[in-house]
Amino acid sequence: MSESTPSENEGRPGVGRVEAFSDGVIAIIVTIMVLELHPPVSEGWDKLWALWPVFFAYALSYAYVAVYWVNHHRMFSHATQVSNGLIWSNMALLFSLSLVPFSTSYLGEHHFNRDATLIYLATMLFPSLSYMALQSIIRRTGRQSGVSIAYHRQTSRKGVFASLVYGAGIPLTFLSPWLGIACAALVAVFWFLPVGPLDRLFDGRAGQEPR
Repeated sequence: MSESTPSENEGRPGVGRVEAFSDGVIAIIVTIMVLELHPPVSEGWDKLWALWPVFFAYALSYAYVAVYWVNHHRMFSHATQVSNGLIWSNMALLFSLSLVPFSTSYLGEHHFNRDATLIYLATMLFPSLSYMALQSIIRRTGRQSGVSIAYHRQTSRKGVFASLVYGAGIPLTFLSPWLGIACAALVAVFWFLPVGPLDRLFDGRAGQEPR
């Protein structure tokens, strides 16, 4: 008897296990980031204010990880089976996200200089590409309802847009590190915004009235 693949015997319970494991890893990533916030030894508001780069880097990365958790949760609601491709692409995504605490700490400690910003943007781009690979598998093997097809069509286009913005931020960083940071912030804001003209554009409904 040939060995069965994961997709043949796990179904939705297996998908739930993968999602639960991912939730735990992302929770640990956030915990590690917050543990990197060390209060100043000396008293005074000036000493606390001197740590603004660290706090800003943490806030940006927290928003970034939150966006991934929310979208990971929504995307997995469309998954119906577990395959080797899904498992390993999900592990690749988690690995890329696990690098965020390091690049966040490095960015804050080095006050958004060019090299730190380049490392940070690379850390942003890696999960974006990994997420698109994972979504392509769920899109192919998951639910094929009209709702699922519309969801994947819209969010996959937004994912490509995000990757392009991160990629554009790398050469812009050589002009000014703040241009690179602005690119990272733009993607976070874009995913946080409620449905608007850009979302309808990615959904193929540009120029139509909102319903």
